[in-house]
Amino acid sequence: MNTSSSRRVTLLRIVKLAVIAALYVVLTVLLAPISFGPIQFRVSEILVLLCFFKRDYCISLILGCLIANLFSIELGYIDLIFGTLHTAISVILISFTKKNMFIASLWPTIFMPIIAFELWYFLGYEFFMTWLTLSISEFIVVSILGFWIFFFIRKNETLVKFITE
Repeated sequence: MNTSSSRRVTLLRIVKLAVIAALYVVLTVLLAPISFGPIQFRVSEILVLLCFFKRDYCISLILGCLIANLFSIELGYIDLIFGTLHTAISVILISFTKKNMFIASLWPTIFMPIIAFELWYFLGYEFFMTWLTLSISEFIVVSILGFWIFFFIRKNETLVKFITE
């Protein structure tokens, strides 16, 4: 591969990662009423399953979550820490869970106590009920909706190639 071609591939990779980060932010902010709080149907979380296909997307999603959490009205900078930590742990574990996409999709739900703790400690929400509602909503978004979306994406060789290049 020559230098010019190599630069194009690198630039395409950077653009793709930036678009995913931006998409996470836009989906979260546009759907803010259901993206924050004790019940979160954060549709942007579906994108975490990209990490199942390629580890590079961890960067996009961690950065996207960090930026999106700047828009958290009630928690502000605190959500930068807890929300981004939750996403970072989840996407890294998804990227290492290569054999079974459904199992990989469970990581964000498993680590929901991080967000429940944040909402309990800083806003006074009841911890166990918040953990339950957050876990149910995360499971619905990632492990049901996200899993099935990516299940069908996996059947399209062109899309898989685009995602994994």
